[in-house]
Amino acid sequence: MQSELKKKYGLITAIAMVVGIVIGSGVFFKAEAVLKATGGNMPLGIAAWAIVGLIMIICSFSFATLATKYEKVNGIVDYSEMTVGKGYAYYIGWFMAVIYNPTLTSVLAWVSARYLCVLLGWDITGGNCMVIAAFFLIASYVMNALSPILAGKFQVTTTVIKLVPLLLMAVVGTIVGLANGMTVENFSKAAVEGTSAGGGLLASVVAVAFAYEGWIIATSINAELRDAKKNLPIALTVGALIVVFIYIFYYIGLAGAVPTETLMESGQNGAKVAFMNIFGNVWGTLIFVFVIISCLGTLNGLMMGNCRGMYALAVRGQGPAPKMFSQVDKSTNMATNSSLLGILLAGFWLMYFYGANLTDPWFGPFCFDTSELPIITLYAAYIPVFVCFMIKEKEMGVFRRFVMPILSILSCVFMVYAAIVAHRMAVVYYLIIFVVIMLIAIPFRKPKEIKAK
Repeated sequence: MQSELKKKYGLITAIAMVVGIVIGSGVFFKAEAVLKATGGNMPLGIAAWAIVGLIMIICSFSFATLATKYEKVNGIVDYSEMTVGKGYAYYIGWFMAVIYNPTLTSVLAWVSARYLCVLLGWDITGGNCMVIAAFFLIASYVMNALSPILAGKFQVTTTVIKLVPLLLMAVVGTIVGLANGMTVENFSKAAVEGTSAGGGLLASVVAVAFAYEGWIIATSINAELRDAKKNLPIALTVGALIVVFIYIFYYIGLAGAVPTETLMESGQNGAKVAFMNIFGNVWGTLIFVFVIISCLGTLNGLMMGNCRGMYALAVRGQGPAPKMFSQVDKSTNMATNSSLLGILLAGFWLMYFYGANLTDPWFGPFCFDTSELPIITLYAAYIPVFVCFMIKEKEMGVFRRFVMPILSILSCVFMVYAAIVAHRMAVVYYLIIFVVIMLIAIPFRKPKEIKAK
């Protein structure tokens, strides 16, 4: 066994990973949630997409600055280590490996299965859907663990494919909507009675966070990215701008495809109804298949990061059995043991997601939305990184050293506040689970020497 990952990805793969992880599910999955939160107020919904998009651009720019200086094995862990310290980096790495990566990966497996079930007319919370979700999870793991180069090519291919339905809806939906007056009608509707603008906006922001999330996972391949100090910042910045542009124009196109009331009432069928209204039953169904492929591409991107979670700690001699989890298979050049743990954790969180969100609650008050709250925790974790960056990076100019990190900190504080307002007591019960999982990490913090075979 060897213990070093090779440089096997280029700039295009990195941009495709940023765009591919972010775009693919949330824009379809959360569109109806945003409208429900705003009471059907389309301008307020677009404001939520724009606000979180701006936050993503600000934070990704700050991390792009970090990426020009630090390169090791896993972006966010590296940046935490070089700014705050090794102890903080360890707990960030543990959180990413045990909570963040596997929770998002498991949700994406279900979202991919959900849209396939919508296409087939099956229940999205029943046994069929969960079996398909488990299959997608395992299939994505197998491709990443056994052939990471194939997984990289799949990421680029699905990124191109997933842009098809989004761009078609953005362009054709907007043209049709302006021609028949539906866009103007949807934008002129006031929020339904009982929905406050402020509360609706904050709830929408938290929902939209899922649609934009995942870009930070692209930094998990920086040890495998050729000329990472140059290419990763470009990928983060360009990828973020592409995502924000496409999301906002897709949402505007959606306003021309179907009345907001239909989107709010149709739930999981909302996207399918919109595509059929614009493109007809046959073409609408075909384009909706692209939506499913889009979700699978996002799942693949998340799995790329999930497979490397424990490896990022193990190469530092930290975490449980670092010698085992730092091993890289010679034939596949993949951290096989870390990948196996990643799929097991994703399977556990898929079961939790079902028991907490899709059926009668299994865990009493300890049920939280794994598609939202772990994301907000990570935004909170960014704050010390930005603070220490401002303190340490004395050779940086004012804009990169102070202006962007301060804007990033304010963005993170806003996201945390929005989550508290939107989820209330669920935040407390989530934090209890979070603290217990983080306490489990304590015995494995002290680095152990690793001798490569």
